[in-house]
Amino acid sequence: MTAAGTSGLLERHIAFLEALRAAGLPVSLAEDLDAIAALTALSWDDRALVREGYAATLVKRRAQRPTFDALFDLYFPRLVGDGGLGLDGTPGGSDAETSPDGDPDGPDAAGEGVRDNAAALTDFRERLLDALLAGDDDALARMAAEMVGRFGAMPGRGPGLSSWSAYTALQRVAPGELVDKIVAGLVAGGRGDEEADRAAAQRLGAFTRTVEADARRRIGEEKGPDHVASVAMRPTIDRLDFLSMRRADLEEMRREIHPLARRLASRLTQEHHARRRGPLDFRRTVRASMSTGGVPLTTHHKPRRPHRTELVVLCDVSGSVAHFAQFTLLLVFALRDQFQAVRAFTFVDDVHEVTPYFRPGADLVDVMGDLAASAAHAARFGRTNYGRALTRFAEEHPDALGPRSSLLVLGDARSNYADLRLDVLRELTAGIRHSWWLNPEHRRHWDTGDSAASRYGEVVPMVECRNLTQLGEFVHQVL
Repeated sequence: MTAAGTSGLLERHIAFLEALRAAGLPVSLAEDLDAIAALTALSWDDRALVREGYAATLVKRRAQRPTFDALFDLYFPRLVGDGGLGLDGTPGGSDAETSPDGDPDGPDAAGEGVRDNAAALTDFRERLLDALLAGDDDALARMAAEMVGRFGAMPGRGPGLSSWSAYTALQRVAPGELVDKIVAGLVAGGRGDEEADRAAAQRLGAFTRTVEADARRRIGEEKGPDHVASVAMRPTIDRLDFLSMRRADLEEMRREIHPLARRLASRLTQEHHARRRGPLDFRRTVRASMSTGGVPLTTHHKPRRPHRTELVVLCDVSGSVAHFAQFTLLLVFALRDQFQAVRAFTFVDDVHEVTPYFRPGADLVDVMGDLAASAAHAARFGRTNYGRALTRFAEEHPDALGPRSSLLVLGDARSNYADLRLDVLRELTAGIRHSWWLNPEHRRHWDTGDSAASRYGEVVPMVECRNLTQLGEFVHQVL
């Protein structure tokens, strides 16, 4: 490799690591050097091997891998431009075909020569259906590049705007409309209904991500990978805001909840063990020092009084806040061994207890479904009303809170300008051990519109909790 090539590769390596750090991956200098050492032993003509070499030295947790893969594809793309693909997604195809009657839907006006008409769309969807039914990853990768090049091109856009759009391509082709045909084909191939549904959703999700990645790659060729990494890359799943999640993000976060709970439980157990000793027993220590000439070589401590909190969780399950409440509930119940007892209630403008849903051994999917359905029981008029919900909680569950209890409120404190009933909240928290309020909104949005975050924060300490990282930190500090 020439000196210029080595210099360019080093600059790309440094930019890649900086992008990983900006996305939330904790890449240290030692790991940087480990990556360089690993890559010097690998062959650079095998892109998959280079990817795994980087991943082995830089990625610490499974949740970070999707972000790593997206940035790797951006800084070390698998192809350039259309990659030599023709209209049918095969190498060497002609990109200059026209319709026989001079149809204006023939060659693209921008000179790309990419055909986009009803016949081409029908042909592409048929080939896409075949590839999805076969689960052919190589074919799907080629079709993703073809799909963006043909249906996602947006020539002539204004300054600062990209000429490629994954959204436009996905809207034009609408692969989601093929799901019933995919399921039917898989069932005909011998799969069960549920298995076919899962497989179809997974294949369509993977193909959608590949299309989005190809659009990012093309935009990166236009504006540079650093620009795309700074404005278009989503953070790692543990740093992604609860309120901005998509369907695929929710599925990934469900898989991350229990590993997070295990890590937290392990840390808490170790720290509780380290703090097991109680306060110094001065009398016993002085007596023991008599045998060593009055020098207290050995200290004695009083036994530590064990106590575990009775936790009561009150969750707003209205709108997009529901996902935040559900994942927080799942984490709390995964850690229920750390508490003496846990009771959970959901509300919109009425209150509904959901503690029985978290029975030992319950299936995670069933629990999430039950929690989602519980919103119907937690709403009487359908509009969030914190004051009414607090009043109903105090009236219907007066025995839920006691001197050994801690209260955890989950919600955005937006009450549609209704009476906040701060007096009821003060009464609820007056005789209990602790109280906290987790708010999934960014602090800069508090007290805007109908938000009463500061007013409720005067009664119950309010904590910003927008993602899994902040949620894990809060649980660790509290316990």
